[in-house]
Amino acid sequence: MRINDLGQPIGAPVPEFDGAQRPVLVTLEGRYCRLEKLEPNLHSQGLFEALQADEAGALWTYLPEEPAASLAALTDWVARVSDRPDPAFYALIERGSGRCLGRAAYMRIAPEAGSIEVGSILYSPKLQRTPMATEAMYLMMQHAFDVLGYRRYEWKCDSLNEPSRRAAERLGFSFEGIFRQALVYKGRNRDTAWYAIIDKDWPAIRRGYEAWFDPANFDQAGRQKQSLATFIAAAREAAS
Repeated sequence: MRINDLGQPIGAPVPEFDGAQRPVLVTLEGRYCRLEKLEPNLHSQGLFEALQADEAGALWTYLPEEPAASLAALTDWVARVSDRPDPAFYALIERGSGRCLGRAAYMRIAPEAGSIEVGSILYSPKLQRTPMATEAMYLMMQHAFDVLGYRRYEWKCDSLNEPSRRAAERLGFSFEGIFRQALVYKGRNRDTAWYAIIDKDWPAIRRGYEAWFDPANFDQAGRQKQSLATFIAAAREAAS
C-alpha cells in the first residue's frame, strides 16, 4: 500500500499502461476453430441451422433477445449488429466443417481503463461441451490480453444462470460478487454475477490452457483426460 503526501492510501502505480487498443475483429485461428467477424451473408444460415437443435429454446433464457423465428429474422439481426463497435461480434467457425456453430462478442469495451468483457455468448448444441467451445474462449481471451493490451477481462451473467457461472469458474475467472437488481430484461429482474481475470493472473491461466490443449491430454475419442480447472490450478500454484 502506498501513502500520498496527505497521508491517504492510494493505488499502485501503472506507469507502463497507456491504454489498450479498441478491438478490430481480425480472424483468430485455433486448432479446432476459427473466429471471424460475424457477417449476415457469411454466417446467418449456418448459425440458424445449428440453433435448430435447440427445439425448446433453452439457449435463449438468459439472453436479452428471443429466438429468431426464421432465417430472415436472424439475418436481419446479424445485419443490425455486425458493424457495431460495441458489442463486437465474432462468428465461431468449426475448422473441419466450416460451419458457424455459435457467436460471442467483446463488449463494455473501455480501452482507457484497460477493461473489456466477453459476452452475448450463444453456443449451439453441436458446440457445447467440446474442445472448440473452450478454444473459442481462449482465443478471445489471449487476443485481449496479449495483443490488445487489456488489464481486465470480464464475464457477467444472471446470478441464476448456473451453467454460465460454472463455465466462468472452469475457464479461470474469479468471482467478484453480485450486483443486486442490476438489470430488467424480458420483464424480470436480473441480479448480475461478476467474474474477471486480470493481467497479473493471466500468465498462469494461459499456461493452464496450453497444458490442457496438449494432444496427449485427449483420448482417441477426443475426451479430455484431465480437466482445464486442474491444469489452471496447478499453474497458479506453481506461480505462487
